[in-house]
Amino acid sequence: MPREVITLQLGQCGNQIGMEFWKQLCVEHGINPSGRLEDFAVEGTDRKDVFFYQADDDHYIPRAILMDLEPRVINSIKTSAYANLYNQENVFMSADGGGAGNNWASGYRQGDVVHDDVIDILDREADNSDSLEGFVLTHAIAGGTGSGMGSYLLERLNDRYPKKLVQTYSVFPNQEEMSDVVVQPYNSILTLKRLTLNADCVNVLDNTALNRIAADRLHVEKPSFTEVNQLVSTVMAASTTTLRYPGYMNNDMVGLVANLVPTPRLHFLTSGYTPLSTEHSSSVRKTTVLDVMRRLLQPKNIMVSTPTRTGVYISILNIIQGEVDPTQVHKSLQRIRERKLAQFILWGPASIQVALSNQSPYIQSTNRVSGLMLANHTSIHTLFERTCRQYDKMRKREAYMDQFRKEPMFSDSLDEFDSSREIVQQVIDEYKAAERADYATYGTRLPASTAGAGGSGQ
Repeated sequence: MPREVITLQLGQCGNQIGMEFWKQLCVEHGINPSGRLEDFAVEGTDRKDVFFYQADDDHYIPRAILMDLEPRVINSIKTSAYANLYNQENVFMSADGGGAGNNWASGYRQGDVVHDDVIDILDREADNSDSLEGFVLTHAIAGGTGSGMGSYLLERLNDRYPKKLVQTYSVFPNQEEMSDVVVQPYNSILTLKRLTLNADCVNVLDNTALNRIAADRLHVEKPSFTEVNQLVSTVMAASTTTLRYPGYMNNDMVGLVANLVPTPRLHFLTSGYTPLSTEHSSSVRKTTVLDVMRRLLQPKNIMVSTPTRTGVYISILNIIQGEVDPTQVHKSLQRIRERKLAQFILWGPASIQVALSNQSPYIQSTNRVSGLMLANHTSIHTLFERTCRQYDKMRKREAYMDQFRKEPMFSDSLDEFDSSREIVQQVIDEYKAAERADYATYGTRLPASTAGAGGSGQ
């Protein structure tokens, strides 16, 4: 029996990614832009009910809630070909449409103001599910709505649905370019605290790496938001294929996450996908299981700008789609082990888990085999350290703090900043400790106040 997943789209980035994700799912399940099942897809054995439900007239509606504090992106969705796909009651925009001004504190406060309206939508959608498994949240961590309102919503999800899995697709800012959001490091640190304490699994997607992949791998000189978002939606769709096209393993979110997250706070995942393509760029070559699995381990295919040549893998799950013989998988794993292409932790099993998944019969792929890697790698701490360095420079001078002091949370003190910075440092320290053989005793060496929980529990 399918267990349902509700998708929450927050802010400009979250809704743009969400829109590309639903386009992809509609194509894979043979659903047209208005939600009607195409004639050729009537006999399908795929599980549409995980992410869609059927209205009284039998058209499919995404289990999605679209939220933003300014109307531009949601209005563009409402005027697109997919306007009739969504349940309009699940679309929330702020009445004044002023946005959060790229300020985490403003987004968080406005989340509290609209609490009743948003929770009402959330409860109604949850009650519409027979066996709700969890929530998937898409957002960016550096702006105002996705970071601030997203943080508020993560906390409320934990309070209201403590036994449901909370997974996020969190887009980190491009750190190689000057940002027009001067308080980006503040927003990022405050959001990272909530991602650490209130999410069970965070799929980290780094704009620095996404733009590099679009330029180097897809040969797109100046990638547009749409092309970058298509990369993210490709990862999202591929990571849910075992839920939508069930096999013998990894048929639910809990099973996927449990294999990748060994301890509550070490739940930040990197991802890679090959072969990549967009609407305007694709490359066709001979693909084999070994070729795909080897390419997935190459840093240039990983969607986070971290040095995976240093550090170690805690866990790896490869989701392989296409014409695959299980004996090929075994031989490929053996070859990777012999060549030592991946370095693993010393305190746990060193293995690459492989899930074989069916492909959508409604998409003609030019490649015989494709693969997604979801990995927990200790080098993720370097991404957090870069954010912390930027934050520390600004915090030392108390730069741009006035706009935060105007908000109720920071009117009396700035302790929340220091608390968030401390939590992020604890995650960095724990990922570094995981590289050592004595990590199994790490928790016993911490003060009681810092050895506590991470997410909402699996």
